[in-house]
Amino acid sequence: MLKIELAQLNFLTGDIQANAAKMIDAILQCEQSKADVLVFPELALTGYPPEDLLLRADFFQQVHDSLQEIKKTVTNCTVILGYPHKSNNALYNAAAVLHQGKQIHTYFKQCLPNYGVFDEKRYFTPGEKSLIFPVNDVNIAVMICEDLWQVKPMQQAYDAGADVVISLHASPFDYEKPQQRYEILRARQSEHALPILYVNMIGGQDELVFAGGSLALAANGEIIAQGQYFEEQTLTVQLDNNQQLIASKVAHAPIPSEEALIYNALVLATRDYLEKNHFSGAVLGLSGGIDSALTLAIAVDAIGAKNVQAVMMPSRYTADMSQDDAAAEAETLGVHYSVLAIEKPFTAFLETLSGEFAGLETDTTEENIQARCRGILLMAISNKTGKLVLTTGNKSEMSVGYATLYGDMAGGFAVLKDVPKTLVFRLAHYRNTISPVIPQRVIDRPPSAELGPEQIDEDSLPPYSILDAILERFVERDQSIIEIVAAGFEQETVEKIVAMVKRNEYKRRQAAPGPRVTPRAYGRDRRYPITSGF
Repeated sequence: MLKIELAQLNFLTGDIQANAAKMIDAILQCEQSKADVLVFPELALTGYPPEDLLLRADFFQQVHDSLQEIKKTVTNCTVILGYPHKSNNALYNAAAVLHQGKQIHTYFKQCLPNYGVFDEKRYFTPGEKSLIFPVNDVNIAVMICEDLWQVKPMQQAYDAGADVVISLHASPFDYEKPQQRYEILRARQSEHALPILYVNMIGGQDELVFAGGSLALAANGEIIAQGQYFEEQTLTVQLDNNQQLIASKVAHAPIPSEEALIYNALVLATRDYLEKNHFSGAVLGLSGGIDSALTLAIAVDAIGAKNVQAVMMPSRYTADMSQDDAAAEAETLGVHYSVLAIEKPFTAFLETLSGEFAGLETDTTEENIQARCRGILLMAISNKTGKLVLTTGNKSEMSVGYATLYGDMAGGFAVLKDVPKTLVFRLAHYRNTISPVIPQRVIDRPPSAELGPEQIDEDSLPPYSILDAILERFVERDQSIIEIVAAGFEQETVEKIVAMVKRNEYKRRQAAPGPRVTPRAYGRDRRYPITSGF
């Protein structure tokens, strides 16, 4: 009988000593529980992704020193942990196998992802050999993340006589990933009928979110144990004398709905960004619209109402219902709420610029000045209080440039940056099933920036159901105008939207970071030139 614990934990990138301390605590508990094997995720010692920290000599000195401290705590159990390994001027994404105070084996990741959000070939050299070692007469194969996505490492493990595969992961979340992951694991398992233990980290790291969801897959493809999503947890399974997996505790956490997964990803990403960067709280502009209402709910769920400030900044165009709804949202969620009218600064700007604007028609310039007045106020509060400004724009708006540089784009973290408008509505409905915090008329009324008289978003944009469908095809699937039109969309509309996406790359390059929840987000996931003739 082999008892294995999968430690699904939240690590802080670069805080090697704190990460080591967290692992030491888990190791001491493992020794007490008399587990045979304890497994930590990919690059757990450094956090993932460490990026150019990997180029620093002092960074590797901390890696070395902390690994020595971890070794001292390992006695009876066997510990497998992810860390970066330097050898002969080569750098490897590695897994250390520790037992009785020594590093008895080292595995180097063979398949290095270099697509989407990954750029591991920038840093790491691929390994070439499998690692199989015995614990209690059970032959364990170790793999790291992308290795399990490919056929060759699994074939190597099978040929070398593996009884079980343990795979360390730092697998970023998107809403398609849980199903995709299961299909990949099931494909590898079905090729050789080997049980697979998958351990994934959790936590927010800048634009990435790690969801956990560690699991144990039996040789027949059955999920024996399923870990929680977005929660730290140690998942315990046993391998009996016939190499059959059995769950010993926390057997089957339910997989949440898609809306719940995405919402919880946004909450965790927001919490970790604020707390890991040591902000005292969050402040945001509450407009009475659905985007800011959803952002407020996420912020409160992330760090608590006492740490969140909402500011209503009405202009001459702000509807009474917007002010009423914003006040109701703030009261329901129990946040600090204030009203700072922008009429005086807006008028002052117009008077100051009157000579420059003489003879020119009113246009979006005046609308943008209003947004920038609000940005100035929020940033002043941020500077004075230490609270981070959360921007409230969504992916649909960011795609077509329906946002103001240094105005509503001003801030430190863009919670909804990768959330299309149609998904905003779904998430608002979902959050209200937990407790009603977003007034129904905020969800029902036509979206509006309220920067001009009787303004609604559809004055400038097609309905969001059409806009988001076009954006998904162009941004996430890389379809051409011809392909999108062939799918049934009006050519003039498609050409207009594509042109807007292209010419607003410069805005997105200056936007705050925000959590990735779709299969392709702006930022490290989708990198397009600003200056381009394509």
